[in-house]
Amino acid sequence: MIKVSVIVPCYNEQATICQLLDAIRVQTYPINEVEVVIADGLSTDRTRAEIKDFQLNHPDMEIRVIDNTQRTIPSGLNRGIEASKGMYIVRMDAHSIPNSDYIQNSIKGLEEGLGDNIGGIWKIQAGSSTWIAKAIAIAASHPIGAGDARYRIGGAAQEVDTVPFGAFRKELINKIGMFDESLLTNEDYEFNARIRQSGGRVWLDPSISSIYFARPTLHELSKQYWRYGYWKAQMLRKHPKTLRLRQILPPLFVLILISLGILSLAWKLARLLLAIIVILYTMVIIGIGIQMSLKHKNISIAIGFPLATATIHLSWGTAFLWGLIAKPRTN
Repeated sequence: MIKVSVIVPCYNEQATICQLLDAIRVQTYPINEVEVVIADGLSTDRTRAEIKDFQLNHPDMEIRVIDNTQRTIPSGLNRGIEASKGMYIVRMDAHSIPNSDYIQNSIKGLEEGLGDNIGGIWKIQAGSSTWIAKAIAIAASHPIGAGDARYRIGGAAQEVDTVPFGAFRKELINKIGMFDESLLTNEDYEFNARIRQSGGRVWLDPSISSIYFARPTLHELSKQYWRYGYWKAQMLRKHPKTLRLRQILPPLFVLILISLGILSLAWKLARLLLAIIVILYTMVIIGIGIQMSLKHKNISIAIGFPLATATIHLSWGTAFLWGLIAKPRTN
């Protein structure tokens, strides 16, 4: 009897999809009570071939692949949920590797009534072996880069505003609806916002953990956080009361830089203030970068950490501001 449906939206994930399936196969939760529903966005690489080979080698696992013709994460989640047979939904990502007790601890938390959506923490690792990739992973899990997002920086079990991925009873969908397919990113946060608005609770349990691979280059990191910032602005059009301090600081910083930059063309005091802010900001991120390089015994982090942190702040903040004034995209 299938009790748990693991939903995985994916597109062109030939390099990582079998890592995830292997991690699911060795879960402590009974594998005969688990199905994996992969909502594939019509991958053009060997993703489906890799899945098929895995199925042939592991016939004890129930794995189904469905088409996600819209090729977005929320549409993939919704198609996967519609096709699911379990009473519990556990969302996973093709770029992550869950701990062996991930499903067991998730279902335990739901059965104990700790929350309506339960998730854990990311153990962020470098997306490649390069020095900048290692620095990016550290910046993405540091409070100056992640703010107070507990799933990135860790902490005790507690109620939170959002969790990555998450596990919930399928019947929750009848109460709050499916994932919002108009949001190409931030669909998790919006889904959790509706849970909280309906009187439900989002719960973080640090015993639920997964390895998450950060973007390997500054270019990829910039694109990722531009997407995050833009779609956060679109999400806030629907749920303005969900705005958190950690989310407003990067766009506020960018707005101050832009404003002072314009004013500095004709106002000497603005030039002075701009210089002071840039110097102080640079000193802070370089100082933390040096601390991180000493902690990890890697001198290159002293250079990479400030670069990664500035990329996160400036990309997210600029995209958020653009998202507030630009016409919302549909793809």
